[in-house]
Amino acid sequence: MIARYRATGGTGEGLSALLLLTTIGNRSGKPHTTPVCVQEDGDRLVIAGSMGGLPTNPQWYRNILAHPEVTVEHRGRMFRARATTVPNGPERDVLFARMNEVIPGLYGYQDRAAPYRQIPVVVLEPLPS
Repeated sequence: MIARYRATGGTGEGLSALLLLTTIGNRSGKPHTTPVCVQEDGDRLVIAGSMGGLPTNPQWYRNILAHPEVTVEHRGRMFRARATTVPNGPERDVLFARMNEVIPGLYGYQDRAAPYRQIPVVVLEPLPS
């Protein structure tokens, strides 16, 4: 999937709601690239760590908690960004609803994960070049 995304600049069939997120491993210190569902929000990009409602957060989320500067590949652009978890409140509620548009069933995933965790909603804000 990563190779296909890069080959098409993220415009291939079934890739339009994805980005490639490269994080630095919280233990290894090595880069890790993961396809993640995305929504645009002005200049920011929004992602959510659903993991299908499993009890643990995705590894990419644990990585950004340790190293919030990430590399993003989105629709043919590559840039550095700062990843920030959106705190509980009206903004998170709006962004969570928007993420449900690209991750159908996200509310059900949150219900499944609720005894263990809250699905994180993360904003990626481009860093100056």
